[in-house]
Amino acid sequence: MSISLNPYLIFDGNTRDAIHFYEKALGGKVIGIMTFGDMPADPNYPLSDDMKERVMHGHLQVGEADLMFSDTYEGMPYQPGNTIQMAIHPKEEARAREIFTALEDGGQVIMPLQKTDWSPLYGQVKDKFGVTFQVNVPAEQPQY
Repeated sequence: MSISLNPYLIFDGNTRDAIHFYEKALGGKVIGIMTFGDMPADPNYPLSDDMKERVMHGHLQVGEADLMFSDTYEGMPYQPGNTIQMAIHPKEEARAREIFTALEDGGQVIMPLQKTDWSPLYGQVKDKFGVTFQVNVPAEQPQY
């Protein structure tokens, strides 16, 4: 069974600056930056111009480690110090469902597991200890 973990850093509109700061400070390499505006438009949920420019997903490789980044969604609460989540990348959907179910026991589902434009199965859950996990089955190739 194959699984990988990495920290996911959350910012409030300044993710792009943070990615480039850590790139320089840690000697990393930016693998990709995708904005909310890069995603297919949904007429049911139109994005403001500011929201279109916010980073939905950033990926910085530092040595053999991966750091992931995102801006908060417009109007979502942001509290410094509460800005690190854990991203889990099980290779199989069945394993992702097992992990998600175990983490939601006594916790709270933020986003149910579902197919997204970037993953066959993705969801967010805050466990009973207050740690937020992103469960993401990797797509065949990352779409940046």
